[in-house]
Amino acid sequence: MLDATLKAQLQAYLEKVAQPFEIVASLDDSDKSRELSGLLHDIVSLTDKITLREDGRDNRKPSFSLNRPGADIGLRFAGLPVGHEFTSLVLALLQVGGHPSRLAADVIEQVKGIEGQFHFETYFSLSCQNCPDVVQALNLMAVLNPNIRHVAIDGALFQDEVEQRQVMSVPSIYLNGELFAQGRMDVEQILARIDTGASARDAEKLNAKHAFEVLIVGGGPAGAAAAIYAARKGVRTGVAAERFGGQVLDTMAIENFISVQETEGPKLARALEEHVKQYDVDIINLQRASALIPASSAGGLHEVKFASGASLKAKTLILATGARWREMNVPGEQQYRGRGVAYCPHCDGPLFKGKQVAVIGGGNSGVEAAIDLAGIVAHVTLIEFDSQLRADAVLQNKLNSLANVSVIKNALTTEVQGDGQKVSGLVYQDRNSDQLRTIELEGIFVQIGLLPNSDWLKGAIELSPRGEIIVDSRGETSVPGIFAAGDVTTVPYKQIVIAVGEGTKASLSAFDHLIRSS
Repeated sequence: MLDATLKAQLQAYLEKVAQPFEIVASLDDSDKSRELSGLLHDIVSLTDKITLREDGRDNRKPSFSLNRPGADIGLRFAGLPVGHEFTSLVLALLQVGGHPSRLAADVIEQVKGIEGQFHFETYFSLSCQNCPDVVQALNLMAVLNPNIRHVAIDGALFQDEVEQRQVMSVPSIYLNGELFAQGRMDVEQILARIDTGASARDAEKLNAKHAFEVLIVGGGPAGAAAAIYAARKGVRTGVAAERFGGQVLDTMAIENFISVQETEGPKLARALEEHVKQYDVDIINLQRASALIPASSAGGLHEVKFASGASLKAKTLILATGARWREMNVPGEQQYRGRGVAYCPHCDGPLFKGKQVAVIGGGNSGVEAAIDLAGIVAHVTLIEFDSQLRADAVLQNKLNSLANVSVIKNALTTEVQGDGQKVSGLVYQDRNSDQLRTIELEGIFVQIGLLPNSDWLKGAIELSPRGEIIVDSRGETSVPGIFAAGDVTTVPYKQIVIAVGEGTKASLSAFDHLIRSS
């Protein structure tokens, strides 16, 4: 199952296993069970600390659990944890084997202190770049607290289960049989949901913090660059973000970040965070900005309020809250979001294997999505509002070569239809004839651009008609001492490398403002 190179790498990791445990596999006579058996035999051949039994009786086959002697860890994989999930498997082996986690000590104690019974189930796809974060977080929580159990389920392998639960978006997390959340989450985000007093305690801590000299709101590439450059100047720096990494976490392949030939969004996001942590920067996660109160006088403090009830003050601010996927804003879109309406073809595409789907949008992202999906689904219909596609010629040529893709131009999507549980069709208006037409399908992937995350800034600073923060050549906004960078601003071309440069510029400008106004 594993090649010689991967075996050697895995063996080096397994040397860190400190205490013995066993793997209990539940198998049948399917090809996937034989593959899983081969993988598990490879693992146990590399260390004498892990043993294997293949007499498990779990209903999901193939699956396996990791068990310490005399302890029920409550950690199971249903399917083959390869692809993006291979790292999740390696971490689970190490953590069940007693290797310490890198999670902050206070967060570990919070996990250990959770009371109650929590049975989590996570549906993932092997092509989903966000799923490993959820799987790894819940696996670790299961290792730390016997009240928490977790099974990670490959949705593409357990299609009957996926159909029964109407799972159409990954990662989908169930808690005690009920839908808990969808999308990327880390340990702290999960704790915030199940530890009811956590938010209030965190808000109290934040309100007690002293004012920063530079406070960055947003943890994407622009925010990370701003934080590094501010910290290198020796000023008191903080970063408050809803999730560190921002939209990069939802990006699959990155091939145009200069000096890095190819990487993936989550990997780049982790690298950004690790780089920021090399400096004296106060990173504050899980904080969604809700209001900005500019300083009332020159030299005063700007204040940012957060949805948690917390607020932070600073002499200078750098706003780097990025952008989010633009929605169609048609009837049915919100009702069937996560139940056929999706925004990440890489993550959710495998759940639509053999089905009829549509992609909305004829730019690069839309055409790329249609190409990717064509290799999984039965048929893709690409719908474009304009009279021609806007994607690069090389992408259009590839699209036109695919037999199971059709393109409809001059089409305005007007409604998402469904049966109450999931998407069943899409209605569009033919802009040439004004006639309404219906397409029967089971999935709709929306790829129509971005919207700036600036709603919380209305009335506080000057915004463009599109809602972008207006900045000058130094990254300064209409309010002295408040700067902005990245996709949330009027700077054209929303690219990671540009965001990094703009964050750097805004940080240098903020420092210049500090020394000139002190």
